Amino acid sequence: MKRFAIFLALIVAAPAFADSSLPPSYWANRQLPDARQEAEAKALMEEIRCLVCQGESIADSDADLAADMRDMVRRRIAAGEKPSAIRAWLIQRYGDWITFRPTGKPITWPLWLAPLVLLAGGALLARTRLRARKGS
Repeated sequence: MKRFAIFLALIVAAPAFADSSLPPSYWANRQLPDARQEAEAKALMEEIRCLVCQGESIADSDADLAADMRDMVRRRIAAGEKPSAIRAWLIQRYGDWITFRPTGKPITWPLWLAPLVLLAGGALLARTRLRARKGS
């Protein structure tokens, strides 16, 4: 019974061990001293998807990984790197999915064209139904 109680205590305490005991990255929750650089960093962080939360940007996420990514973005911008280069590096590393701003690659064209095709099909269907009603 004692072993079972210890086992149960370890199972219940397991989520507590999942949290990082490391302090947050330096620039994770601090702004850059240069307002222009901070604005560039903020705009880029709004475009980048959190790999943990997936529905939030790294600017909005409280995940440790998002904090590390915010730190990385701010450090690279402070070092003089362009936001477009950082975004391109992130896309190369994690794929197109990492960005909330869709790319114009040919593989995504069906996603852009499908709503237009469906709208045109619906309009054509409505037109033929209305003509059929007027004719009868």
